[in-house]
Amino acid sequence: MNTLTTPLLQELSGVVGQAHVLHGSDLSAYEVDWRKRWRGRALAVVRPSSTAEVAQVVRVCAAHGVSIVPQGGNTGLVGGGVPDASGTQVVLSLQRMQRIRTLDSANLTLTVEAGCILQTVQETARQAGLLFPLSLAAEGSCTIGGNLATNAGGTQVLRYGNARDLCLGVEVVTAQGDIWDGLSGLRKDNTGYDLRGLMVGSEGTLGIITAATLKLFPAPRSSITALASCSELADAVRLLAHAQSHLDATLTGFEVMNRFSLDLVARHFPQLPRLLPGTPWTVLIEQSDTRSETLARETLEAMLSQALELGLIDDVVLAENLAQSHAMWHLRESIPLAQAEEGLNVKHDISLPISAIAEFVATTDSRLQTRFDGVRLVNFGHLGDGNLHYNVQAPSSDSAASFLRDNEEAVNDIVYEAVRSFGGSISAEHGVGQLKRDCLPRYKAATALAMMGSIKSALDPQGILNPARVLPADAQRSVTEQAL
Repeated sequence: MNTLTTPLLQELSGVVGQAHVLHGSDLSAYEVDWRKRWRGRALAVVRPSSTAEVAQVVRVCAAHGVSIVPQGGNTGLVGGGVPDASGTQVVLSLQRMQRIRTLDSANLTLTVEAGCILQTVQETARQAGLLFPLSLAAEGSCTIGGNLATNAGGTQVLRYGNARDLCLGVEVVTAQGDIWDGLSGLRKDNTGYDLRGLMVGSEGTLGIITAATLKLFPAPRSSITALASCSELADAVRLLAHAQSHLDATLTGFEVMNRFSLDLVARHFPQLPRLLPGTPWTVLIEQSDTRSETLARETLEAMLSQALELGLIDDVVLAENLAQSHAMWHLRESIPLAQAEEGLNVKHDISLPISAIAEFVATTDSRLQTRFDGVRLVNFGHLGDGNLHYNVQAPSSDSAASFLRDNEEAVNDIVYEAVRSFGGSISAEHGVGQLKRDCLPRYKAATALAMMGSIKSALDPQGILNPARVLPADAQRSVTEQAL
């Protein structure tokens, strides 16, 4: 590690200790995003161990006019948690802040610091006989702070909602280095604006989340998983309505995967069992129930039996034990990994009215295949809440990197215009970050962007918190200039 010679680095070292100001060595773990698409250069990486230290770090950086990039597990997919290439930004890593502060079983709440790994939070709740339902593929390395900053979704949004719905209160360090203790465990609090809701999903641009009070649930007594095959995506949509009418709130997961997405898994992970090979669409259904497993299984079997009779599904496999259930979920969660093995691709995290999904996919598939001969479409996601990961892989004869470089903008134009025409959103659960920042003005109302710019200018007038993320650079500037 280089000697901390500049006044800024010396002051930061005085706050967190010299060992926790990384400078001049290999910082690539903090400077490169998970997808390896964004590579920045940090002035330094600072690793505070408490909220008080975070506040001090912010005050020091603000005094020097240095911008801060908050970072959790660095598992984001839109380039929101890595520095730019200027070498002038401080990465503020919250990974040392991993304390479990309080578990209130009677109130069904858990208060944790932002650096807690999601899996640790899940296990802490499980040990108390409770459930924290946020679940996603990166749960072994992503952090609660990052989950909240991006308003993460995952596989159980259908039943429990996004990260915002699972958070009752937050502790936040403001752009001025003040601490707001909003760690309320209340379900009802009508005392003004919803600042918690504002901070969750703001991607570190309005404040730095340092702790959160999370909502817990009674643990289900049974959880049963099934895979079903559908000939058409429209059948999968009808199957969802059928399942909801029979299972109601016990339906906790409803995932859809097209044939090519599972073909990629079979190609790159041949050791994984392919339980329903060759089917155009595979649906993964999870039912979690407070009743006995026997009763829950009977209900699920009856629903699926009727679905077979109605022609909604062609075949079905029920997990007989926990290992088989894990194997089914492993297939679903291996799709992004298989895509990464196949090569760079144009990713889309979109949401649509469920009623429009089948027509959207048919329309957009046709437009893309007409424009790009041989293009391969990887379509999977959370059908139960209308969130698709509609990804575009290069033709097998083309270079994946070249296809991404030459065609990403044109692919995005086709997909995003279709999303807009069907009343959807271009970002469902991954956030905006750098990836979608500059195209946001085309798909977000000008009034909404102006309101967001006003909020950013009011809370972070210096623009030091994760600048050039979410909002286009001129959005805050124009609001600030108008105020002057």
